[in-house]
Amino acid sequence: MAAVAPTVITLSRRLGALPAAALPTLRAASAVYADPSVPAELAAQAGATPVPASPVPGAVVLSCSDDADPPGAALLDAVAVMDRLRAPGGCPWDAEQTHESLLKYLVEECYELYQAIEDGDRADMREELGDVLLQVLFHARVAQEADSPFTIDDVATGLVTKLVGRHPHVFGGGETVATATAQEGRWEELKRAEKQRASSVDGVPLGQPAVALAAKLVSRTRRAGMPADLLPEGDGIGPDLFRRIAAAVRAGEDPESALRDTARAFADRVRAAEQAAVAQGEDAHALDEDTWRRTWPA
Repeated sequence: MAAVAPTVITLSRRLGALPAAALPTLRAASAVYADPSVPAELAAQAGATPVPASPVPGAVVLSCSDDADPPGAALLDAVAVMDRLRAPGGCPWDAEQTHESLLKYLVEECYELYQAIEDGDRADMREELGDVLLQVLFHARVAQEADSPFTIDDVATGLVTKLVGRHPHVFGGGETVATATAQEGRWEELKRAEKQRASSVDGVPLGQPAVALAAKLVSRTRRAGMPADLLPEGDGIGPDLFRRIAAAVRAGEDPESALRDTARAFADRVRAAEQAAVAQGEDAHALDEDTWRRTWPA
């Protein structure tokens, strides 16, 4: 009878730990071996011995491979790098930063990611997502050293708890949500119950750009059943802009995105006119009205 080959369990070299799913197989094995790719500490943790020339029947062989890394394993490297930068002997600049000093970078990186997505530039998008992730890691590392400290694991745990709790149709069983619109409404309902907010506009971040802020306020109050005639009134530019934004929201449009598209198209036309003027021997920084009109794209 041919010898039965041992069961091979491939472990992540980066994680350096035994996955919980492998424990029942290890406990049921007649013997546990580790090949040379397995670090000694991990082999000892599993009670493994080197692979003999003739493994006994029912044995398990542990092996390590970078290909066995689960999705997200590289995040551990990012956390370790951030820890090293903030630790004694790390980077002086990183060590001096506070939540407040990092605010401008958080806003800047989010806008750079926004532009990469608008441009459809996949390479830039990947890079800018990394820069936004850096801000998350940086703030979590700073928080770890502050009063009422918390860690990146606390941040991740809170996120998982939120996502699971606000998707009972996925994780809870028994509840169904048929459409994305229905889920959006259910999300807000669960959020209100969780936050115990007294007002429909509680929780709206007031520091966001004014167009996005007005749109969010209109969206919240619309869901709360507020009639349109209670929107801001007056002849000033503020009330007028607010009403225009409200009209866009009620028509199902995104006024922030629409205005950005118009602004970016305008910037492109300005550059094109300046380039045309330079090609005609003009100074792009000293154009008169006639030159602007003559070089303006049709």
